[in-house]
Amino acid sequence: MDIEVHPATADRFDDVSSLLRPRREDAPSCWCLAYRLSSGELNSLTAAQRPERVRELCGGDLSPGVIAYRNSEPLGWCGMGPRAGMERLVRSRTIPAIDERPVWSIVCFVVKTGHRRQGVGHALLAGAIDYARAKGSPALEAYPVDPGGSRINPTLAFVGTSSMFENAGFRRIRETDSRSGGLPRWLMRMELQDEVST
Repeated sequence: MDIEVHPATADRFDDVSSLLRPRREDAPSCWCLAYRLSSGELNSLTAAQRPERVRELCGGDLSPGVIAYRNSEPLGWCGMGPRAGMERLVRSRTIPAIDERPVWSIVCFVVKTGHRRQGVGHALLAGAIDYARAKGSPALEAYPVDPGGSRINPTLAFVGTSSMFENAGFRRIRETDSRSGGLPRWLMRMELQDEVST
C-alpha cells in the first residue's frame, strides 16, 4: 500500500487535528502534549487551548511529529522530538535518561480506526527515523511496551511494541520502571550519528 509520511507543519495542522482530537467533545485528549509539558502545565490547559498549543508546535522549527497519508487522507500520527524538550521525560523517574546525549524521543502513535494492521505504524516509524536523521539527531529513542508475544489492546500500544522497533533496527538498552497495561516498557535506541556525520 502506498503510504506517504510528512512532517507535521503548520499547513498540515488540520490533518493533525483530525487524528488527535477526541471523537466526543467531552472526552479527554492529551493532544500529544502529555510528555511535552509538565503535569501542572498540561492540567492548566483547557480543552480548547490544547489544540492551539499543538498548532504552535507545528509552526516551530522542529515538527512535533509526522503524519502518514494514503491518497491524501491522514491515517496516522507519530509524536516525537528532542528528549530535552519533553518536560515529562526530562523529569521522569520511571524512564530516566541513560546518558547526556541530545537524543530524540518517539512518544506515541495514533492510527485511525479501520486502518490498523495495514503497515501504517511501520511507515510512521520509518518516517520518524528519516525526519530525526535529516534534522541531525545523533540517536533516536523509544519506550515501547513488550507484550511478550501476546496480542494487546491497541489502546495500550500507543507507545509502540518492542518487536516493531527491533524490526526497524532499534536495540534494547534497558527495561524501564514504566508500565502500560501492566506490561513492561523498554528504553530502545537507534544510533543515527554515523549516518549524519558522513
